[in-house]
Order: sequence, then C-alpha cells, then structure tokens
Amino acid sequence: MSDETTNGAAAPAAPQEAAGPVFSVEKIYVKDVSFESPNSPAIFSEGGQPDLQLNLNQRVQRLNENLFEVSLRVTLTCKVGEKTAYVVEVDQAGAFAMVGLQPQAIDVLLGTQCPHILFPYARQLVSDLIQAGGFPPFLLQPINFDALYAETLRQRQQQAAASAEAGADAPAAGNA
Repeated sequence: MSDETTNGAAAPAAPQEAAGPVFSVEKIYVKDVSFESPNSPAIFSEGGQPDLQLNLNQRVQRLNENLFEVSLRVTLTCKVGEKTAYVVEVDQAGAFAMVGLQPQAIDVLLGTQCPHILFPYARQLVSDLIQAGGFPPFLLQPINFDALYAETLRQRQQQAAASAEAGADAPAAGNA
C-alpha cells in the first residue's frame, strides 16, 4: 500500500528514532606474526610423537570513547623429543566500535564476541604458517570464549572478595 497522503501530499516521514546500541567490526588485521623452525631441516627426520603447547592471550585497549582494539595472541610450540620443531606466534587484532552500551555489556562483548570474531583469522594464519614451514597441516580446535570469560569473572569476584576481606582485617588508622 502507498504512503498515506494529506491533502494530496505525502505524509512527512516519521522523525528518525535515536539509533540504538551499536556493535560493529571496524577493522581486522594482523598485528604481529612469527614462525621459527630452529632445527630444520634435521627435525623432519626425527621420529617420535610431537608435543604441542598452546598459549592463548587476549589484550584490550581503549582507542577512544567508542572504539576498542582487541588483540588475540596465539603461540603454538611443537617439540619432538627435546628439540623444538616450530614456534608460531600470531597476534590477530581488530578494532571494534561500541556505542550506546552499558559498561557490563561492553565487558561481555570484549571478552566473548570480539575474540570469537578474531579466532578464525588467527586459526587460519597459524595453519598456513605451519604448512608453509614444511610441517603437516594443523587446525586449532574451537575455543569456548564464553567459558573463558565466565572463569575470568569468577576470578575477578574472588579477588574482589579477598581484597574486601583484607581491607576489613586491616587495623583502622590512628588507633593505638
């Protein structure tokens, strides 16, 4: 059906409502990348089961009032026996805009959705670097960032409770 008309003219458009909360990906980029294979080519003939150690870190930096940089750093070390086969370090980052959100909602997005968005990029880059280094393909398994965030919240609450107890146990200043 067409717009309603008043005296033959189109009705004025309703004033635009204030935009609601916004969460957007502004940019995704590689901040740092490194691949080392210190024992090549001898490591290719080593026998034994590879031992993989994964280290995952997240860093958040506020760039301005509504823009945050989230950096997901993945370090994967592969050893065969006592020798290092390779070390891959990928620092995948993104700039995320958040407007009109409560601080708690921002914290949740920074701790869950942002790393969830970055992880596939980091996983692909890690896999490509390992394969380019002459090693069999390796695909990082999915990571439950919601569970990691829940654990972070639990640790924050424990620290806050410990700080509150320490403050309550401290003698009052000026009392002798």
